Amino acid sequence: MRPLLISCLALAVAAGCAKKTETKEEADQAASTLDSIEVTGSRIGDQTAAGAPATARAEAEAAASAMARDRHVRAAAKAQRAQETLAYAPPPAPPPAPVAHYAMPQPVMAPPEANTENYEAFDDNGIVRSAENAVSTFSIDVDTGSYSNVRRMLAQGQLPPKDAVRVEEMINYFDYGYAGPADRSQPFAVSTELAPAPWDRKRLLMHVGIQGYAVPVSQIPASNLVLLIDTSGSMSDPNKLPLLKEAFRQMVPQLRAQDRVSIVVYAGSAGLVLPPTPGDRHGEILDALGRLEAGGSTNGGEGIELAYAMAKQGFIDGGVNRVVLATDGDFNVGIYDPRALETRVEQARESGIALTTLGFGQGNYNDAMAEKLADVGNGNHAYIDNLMEARKVLVEEMSSTLLTIASDVKIQVEFNPAQVAEYRLIGYENRALAREDFNNDQVDAGEIGAGHDVTAIYELCLVGMGCESSDPLRYSAPKVAPATAQELAFLKLRYKLPGNDRSVLMERPVTRRDVKPEASENLRFAAAVAAYADLLRGGQNMDGFSWDQIETLARGARGNDPWGYRSEFLQLLAQARSLSAARDPAVAISTE
Repeated sequence: MRPLLISCLALAVAAGCAKKTETKEEADQAASTLDSIEVTGSRIGDQTAAGAPATARAEAEAAASAMARDRHVRAAAKAQRAQETLAYAPPPAPPPAPVAHYAMPQPVMAPPEANTENYEAFDDNGIVRSAENAVSTFSIDVDTGSYSNVRRMLAQGQLPPKDAVRVEEMINYFDYGYAGPADRSQPFAVSTELAPAPWDRKRLLMHVGIQGYAVPVSQIPASNLVLLIDTSGSMSDPNKLPLLKEAFRQMVPQLRAQDRVSIVVYAGSAGLVLPPTPGDRHGEILDALGRLEAGGSTNGGEGIELAYAMAKQGFIDGGVNRVVLATDGDFNVGIYDPRALETRVEQARESGIALTTLGFGQGNYNDAMAEKLADVGNGNHAYIDNLMEARKVLVEEMSSTLLTIASDVKIQVEFNPAQVAEYRLIGYENRALAREDFNNDQVDAGEIGAGHDVTAIYELCLVGMGCESSDPLRYSAPKVAPATAQELAFLKLRYKLPGNDRSVLMERPVTRRDVKPEASENLRFAAAVAAYADLLRGGQNMDGFSWDQIETLARGARGNDPWGYRSEFLQLLAQARSLSAARDPAVAISTE
């Protein structure tokens, strides 16, 4: 019992001493601790009953009584402090001062990427007086990229920049059903038509059509194709590399065992994805296409070098040897100088390897470079804006895309000043040649693919029709021999057969007897396309011909339209008219 008694006394003494020295907070803590100790006295009672001495029992009872009193005192003190705390609690904090109202800050949006699309600037061909310059010379052009690129912009609700619209490419997008050559001894046939211009019946349109002979895909010579594909980071958009891969997938089933296909990519550095592979291994080719992903910068120069190396490795004598460059045109590292690239493409052309360019995407599309490289490379340029266009270029027109039947094709027209006061070539501004270039076989010109047709249109003002735009010169009265008095013009063409260095000359007169009182369906539609392109470029050449008038003209000339291209043109025309009216209300008034 004594050890228990001593412990209780020590606890009481310790509690008493602690009260003298502890802080208020420590006292509170101690009180709380002691209050939690239960002292029942049961064991003590048991030991007293067992015969503990009376003195010890008295001491124990006194100690227990002292501890109880001390506990009650501390509990009372704790209650008192609690009351004091409530009585002297600090007042609640005042409400915050009102804040002046202001506009919530808007989230910071990344600025849209700058549009760096690049188009070669040019001015429309002007009106020329025959007495001062009777000869017009230019290279033919079979490109159609401008039409589908403009279609892409209209579909996105925007009018194209002026220089994106090349009239000849808009016109040549369509097939006009010209008669072809009687046999393959001559690669193409030439037809002409003259009729009043729909925007000014005092003037005539002279329509020149060239139709190449058609070659079935099965009869195309063995092809050595190198697909040079841009896989740089800029090609990640859905209308770039993903569309490109789907486009080439449509072409793969057309490839044959005798064909060879390679795939080269470039993005920071060039890489060989597929070495020269027989064309009938469709699964291998499709697998290689499926592995392509976009990423990195664009090193077009290195890619072209590797592509030409593959083309040389798989070269087919007497076959089609061609690099097909598919890109958004964003050449920004490597051989980035345009002239250096053109020189490299020229060198390959001289060794028998042609270059075709396919444009994709928007925002950084380099149309000027893509078109120029195709021109220099004896190829053609197309813009792929959807899968239907991919099928048109790579499936339906595969023969004309791949197989060239005539190269360096040039046109020269000499107008008779006694009959033709003025003339204007519609389009072909960047295909103009000097007069002496026509007979120079060293001067490069355009190519015609198998089954391809090419259209050129002149606008004429005949003498005495009262449509001259300027006065004749006083001292330039023409003298014309009687034998040619009825000739309006003399048309000449030069071309080279594939593999030949010397050109062949074709020529024919155009007389008044060729003039018709009304234009044919094809000429009316071609005129509507020309007028549409002119309005997109600002409408300076068609004497106020309106959108409504163009629609009426085109709608009446749709004719046989199995693929729906002419019907689609009417939709694009309506879109262009709507966008023009939104930009310039005066347009809407003028077309009502």
